[in-house]
Amino acid sequence: MALVKAANPSQILGRDAFRELTAVSRWKGLALVAHGWAVIVALAWGAAYLGTWWAWIIAILLIGGRQLGLAILMHEAAHGLMHPDRRINNWVGQWITGVPMGTDMHAYRTYHLTHHRYTQQAEDPDLSLSAPFPTTRASMLRKVFRDLTGQTFFKQRSAQVKMALKGFGPGAKEQNLFVGKVMLRFFAAQAVLLALSFATGLGALPYLVWLIALATTFQLYLRIRNIAEHACTATGSEDPFTHARTTYANVLERATVAPYWVNFHSEHHLFMGVPCYNLPRAHRMLVEGGHADRMTISRGYADVMRQVIIPSPAAQTQ
Repeated sequence: MALVKAANPSQILGRDAFRELTAVSRWKGLALVAHGWAVIVALAWGAAYLGTWWAWIIAILLIGGRQLGLAILMHEAAHGLMHPDRRINNWVGQWITGVPMGTDMHAYRTYHLTHHRYTQQAEDPDLSLSAPFPTTRASMLRKVFRDLTGQTFFKQRSAQVKMALKGFGPGAKEQNLFVGKVMLRFFAAQAVLLALSFATGLGALPYLVWLIALATTFQLYLRIRNIAEHACTATGSEDPFTHARTTYANVLERATVAPYWVNFHSEHHLFMGVPCYNLPRAHRMLVEGGHADRMTISRGYADVMRQVIIPSPAAQTQ
């Protein structure tokens, strides 16, 4: 199938404005990475220190959002938007944001750019994330239950481990060897985090908060983010304004499912050379330029969920 049609930024925004939007800061991306880790450390330590059930719940809810934030910042680095120095961009993207989350940034870059070339087409590697929608409420609830009980996490990680173990046998495939390397790096990163947890004097408790969030709320937030970006959009190859959804996010949503301006996804697909911290400005320019009617924009994530869930027969008859 043909590549999806790309936008012409100079025609839409103007050459000078677009040049400003695509300027990659030497410090903003790194500051966001520092912010993500600082929030995670503070919440994990605070929950472990206080030891109350409500502190643990708050920490797990919010750490999952910052873990998603790390994944988003790895995505920034995959686009070369973390830092103007390619070496710093790749190192931070790989080792500080990618490896702790169990992802290889370099492989993700190839995968993700294919997604941009064939958004919602048969060749899109992310098509399976949006194709099942709309779905029933019961199906969605089952997905949420699996995420929050850790089933999604353990299913994914066990599959990766099984694939990696095949890399040690005779005639191992290159893909198995690669997954093995990714898993070794992931477990090494977890060992470092566990050691740092003990260094706080609180034993394994801060790390346990991180791990529970990684296995539960992060999985749910990742799913909701994936759904909001493309599910039930009128994506087509001829109009680049239809390739993704932008979702307005309130404070709670920005702390959980929409960290670091990831909710401006239509803008990202239109202008993938714009760093995340400039996406709100790009959105304002599009609205002021009269392009809002061409875009898929939702008022919030609850609005998106209403769009992607099929009403029950009883609700339809009311």
